[in-house]
Amino acid sequence: MAAPRDRVAHLLRQLQRAACQCPSHSHTYSQAPGLSPSGKTTDYAFEMAVSNIRYGAGVTKEVGMDLQNMGAKNVCLMTDKNLSQLPPIQTVMDSFVKNGINFKVYDNVRVEPTDRSFMEAIEFAKRGAFDAYVAMGGGSTIDTCKAANLYASSPDSDFLDYVNAPIGKGKPVTAPLKPLIAVPTTSGTGSETTGVAIFDYEHLKVKTGIASRAIKPTLGLIDPLHTLYLPERVIANSGFDVLCHALESYTALPYHMRSPCPANPVTRPAYQGSNPISDIWAVHALRIVAKYLKRAVRNPDDLEARSNMHLASAFAGIGFGNAGVHLCHGMSYPISGLVKTYKAKDYNVDHPLVPHGLSVVLTSPAVFTFTAQMSPERHLEMAEILGKGHQACTTPSVRRGSVCSV
Repeated sequence: MAAPRDRVAHLLRQLQRAACQCPSHSHTYSQAPGLSPSGKTTDYAFEMAVSNIRYGAGVTKEVGMDLQNMGAKNVCLMTDKNLSQLPPIQTVMDSFVKNGINFKVYDNVRVEPTDRSFMEAIEFAKRGAFDAYVAMGGGSTIDTCKAANLYASSPDSDFLDYVNAPIGKGKPVTAPLKPLIAVPTTSGTGSETTGVAIFDYEHLKVKTGIASRAIKPTLGLIDPLHTLYLPERVIANSGFDVLCHALESYTALPYHMRSPCPANPVTRPAYQGSNPISDIWAVHALRIVAKYLKRAVRNPDDLEARSNMHLASAFAGIGFGNAGVHLCHGMSYPISGLVKTYKAKDYNVDHPLVPHGLSVVLTSPAVFTFTAQMSPERHLEMAEILGKGHQACTTPSVRRGSVCSV
């Protein structure tokens, strides 16, 4: 089967030579580190920063012991209105009580948070003077808690100080933060592993975020039992996010081609470009998605499928949290930022929203058709993992630049 694959790769390289010379299409994976085509000095190193992870069915009940071991005396528990009424949050509170942990609950997290909802959580955190945080929920809750911890630990900072440029100032985080334990209940964002917090900046109607290794959770407790409470469309949209995290990080610009080279390690971004370690996690996550996503959506009682998707979310998070994502996520921000009337099925919220995973996956066919010219071998590998054999890659659509409708 190698011959058809080689033939497709050859055709895509021919397209590459004839294609535009924009930044996405003017680089190749075979280029050696050093000087980029533009003459700028590129980076020569990458850094892996990952939260500690503990996985297991029922592991949530250990959270009180973890806080006790940390010496926490005053804990903020963040969640959303829906989850606050479900058994998983009671499991956390029971563990707190059993281990003598004093805590206050903030359950006003907004699904798909905004700068306003971030600032409300930040004010709660500042008033509470907490010495530790527990975030239980999806990416919205964990990201909100990261922001609350950051600004409560740096109370004199302006909100835009740490927000990514060009909307914010993108300053490095230098203040020490409090411990944060993340307990994810969805299988999508991988936020329990990353130093990224995403929100809608309402004034400009765009999504942006904060990206710093300093805000990553201290510990992620991945308990697959929580996924059994998720409805079908939440599982599907979360799974789309995992899918695109893996695909985008694996096809991101290689770390040694990113410029400029940082003058100080503190300015090396969290999203550094594809690298050998992130690649391993991305590919493994993609294999799990290919095997288990459909099962997890179709059968809410399939604990094996939902458990594996919970792990895949963390695996992809480790990958993209250090490599980064690209066009699917970049173009998802105006989709979710500008579409304000869409009512998502299975999302019990009081406001219109485009679920993050849905906004990301919408553009993925066009994106990977476009990026295929940059690294045809990687795109073909992804297509194989997702179930497209080499024979399907000999269609006219591939000769026009598409790779198997990844």
